[in-house]
Amino acid sequence: MSRKLHITLTTTLTLVEQLHLTLASPSKNLASTELSGKDVLPLLSASSTALKSQVTKLSLLAITSPFTHSAVGSVLSDLNQSVLPSFVTAALLVTPTDHTKAFQAEALSLTKIALNELSSLVREVQTIAEKKEETNGPGKKKKGDELPQSENDAVTVATGRVWDVCDTLINLASKGVVGFVVQRVEEWRDLVRDAVEEIDEWDPDEEGDEFFDELLSDYGKQSSGKDREAESDEDESDDEDKVALHEWKKTTMRILKPIAQIYPAIITNRLKEAPKSLSSIVNRLESLMTNLQRIPEQVDEIAGALYEADLERSKQFLKQTKDCAVKAVDSVISSWTEQDVNNSQPKAEDKFTTWSKTWLKVMDEVCRQLGDAKEAK
Repeated sequence: MSRKLHITLTTTLTLVEQLHLTLASPSKNLASTELSGKDVLPLLSASSTALKSQVTKLSLLAITSPFTHSAVGSVLSDLNQSVLPSFVTAALLVTPTDHTKAFQAEALSLTKIALNELSSLVREVQTIAEKKEETNGPGKKKKGDELPQSENDAVTVATGRVWDVCDTLINLASKGVVGFVVQRVEEWRDLVRDAVEEIDEWDPDEEGDEFFDELLSDYGKQSSGKDREAESDEDESDDEDKVALHEWKKTTMRILKPIAQIYPAIITNRLKEAPKSLSSIVNRLESLMTNLQRIPEQVDEIAGALYEADLERSKQFLKQTKDCAVKAVDSVISSWTEQDVNNSQPKAEDKFTTWSKTWLKVMDEVCRQLGDAKEAK
């Protein structure tokens, strides 16, 4: 391997490590006053496209004979001098203030993954360059100079991984913050819907082990009168517990079904109607996402408690779920244009505002039994 290529490869790997450290602690003061939150996303998309293009060139040069040191070095130099700095800068310009914490976290996470995958590809290229130097010398095509299939595949796979991350970042920038939030809310909606359907289909009477039930039944035929009397009392107690469990399942469903309805309602009437300028609604989006994200986990806890016949624990998580749902609806009960940063006088109610007020009344009615529930730990 030529000394120049060796230095360039080492520089690329070192730069990737340094950029990783930069992404680990993004500066709050990095965002340029010349770039609005909206302007950052096209930059993120363009820099991801540029990285994908350079990676394509690098991989083709690596697997095509003869291995040309100068051409590989030129592509790596472009990566070091412009493509990688622009790529990471675009990610760092995504801020919680303009794009929400969740969107920033997603952009930074994908950028880190892209750097990891790029590092893997560069190491594969480095390995090829070293082997070529040992066998043929730079730029000399000899018999058997073609790359072994295993090394060809390693480069191809590494390149594909970088492509995948770049495509995901391009898609993220294309969707924008609202599109990203819609996607997340749809994912949580599906989780809640599936969990609620599972609870609805669950039959408390089917719980238990039939083998042990039959074994106990056979034993009961041989037991004494006092034993049978005690077992009779236990059966009555079990029956009462089953009745209570059935009733609590009905109560649970009366609460969970309206909660599941808020996801499509919010997506259609608020998120898809969000303004292009997000600066005045970021805080509301943050609150909305925080509460909608918690509900699927809590519904799973409710289901687990029901299956274990732990009604008190189920009630505790049901109350938490209801509280999150109410907070989510409250955060967007007003239209985006109805409240500005100065909390001006509200305008006329829209359809979703009316729906929300009705929904809140329904929740108050069906959640009366949760009033004395303690917080679940």
